[in-house]
Amino acid sequence: MTSKPLDVLVIGGGQAGLATGYFLRRHKLDYRVLDREPAPGGAWRHGWDSLQLFSPAQWSSLPGWQLPQTADGEWPRRDEVIDYLSAYQDRYQIPVERPVTVEQVTRTDGGLAVHTDKGLYHARTVISATGTWSQPFIPQVEGLALFRGRQVHSAHYRRPEDFAGQRVLVVGGGNSGAQILAEVSQVADATWVTRDPPKFLPDDMDGRSLFEMATEKWKAEQEGREYTPAGTLADIVMVPAVREARERGVLTTRPMFARFTTGGVVWPDGEEEAVDAVIWCTGFRPALGHLESLGVVEENGRVLTDGTRSVKEPRLWLVGYGDWSGFASATLLGVMRSARAAASEVNDYLKES
Repeated sequence: MTSKPLDVLVIGGGQAGLATGYFLRRHKLDYRVLDREPAPGGAWRHGWDSLQLFSPAQWSSLPGWQLPQTADGEWPRRDEVIDYLSAYQDRYQIPVERPVTVEQVTRTDGGLAVHTDKGLYHARTVISATGTWSQPFIPQVEGLALFRGRQVHSAHYRRPEDFAGQRVLVVGGGNSGAQILAEVSQVADATWVTRDPPKFLPDDMDGRSLFEMATEKWKAEQEGREYTPAGTLADIVMVPAVREARERGVLTTRPMFARFTTGGVVWPDGEEEAVDAVIWCTGFRPALGHLESLGVVEENGRVLTDGTRSVKEPRLWLVGYGDWSGFASATLLGVMRSARAAASEVNDYLKES
């Protein structure tokens, strides 16, 4: 809680908040980071037990310090990322207060007031870096409320053993859907359900290749030239578990079911099937409820920005929500560019004002 206004208050202490803190520190600004989690790690604290990056450590690092290579040479796992984020915070002495839940942000004569469950903070500028994990998205499907089986979003999925021996539908055609289907299908009768056919990358392509292609596409757009990448960040990377599922012949999908019943689903052809559980791997939406009090959240759930800066509130910046708030800013490596830009713009604004 502050009485004298800080130069900057960062909301969110995950990877985006830490990367932003790194650059604010370099500008020697008086800043603080508020994080709702009880310990470091951000959204990684809530990933499923076997969650593994699909890029090598050198392509999965925050600015200034590389994520250590794993002992077995494999791509980093969830707990290794959490340990890295914790050590990163300590290494750069990033001032994080936790657990602090931000309830709303309001305007004051001298800047912005941040209302929290621990009291009131004042800052000349605010950088929001709350990500998307706390806003899991489940599509509206007819009969959703009638279904008496278990429903869990990938945000809260932990381990396949929780579904052993059950009839399970895994819904969603991205990397989380493929990886969760791969392990659940080893202990349950699992079916992969997608609205559109999933797109698989060649076995020799990983997150590094995707990031390079995405970067080249971004550069091409800035330069006004054409570039068609061989894959996108939404395509499925053939990590070992997914390749193993392909070898077992389970990496096939069914079109989205038409509706729920109390005990299962009805497929488009009218077939009714009993189901014990549904795992929704259907993505997330930006966690921006704390900014609604400023009137900056649009109908699409986003904030209108010029780069990372809010158009409607010039003392507000946003980092880490996806391409609309900075190219590839929702990734460990990609957030660096957005964090650096936001910190630099904030520094310039504070000098001018």
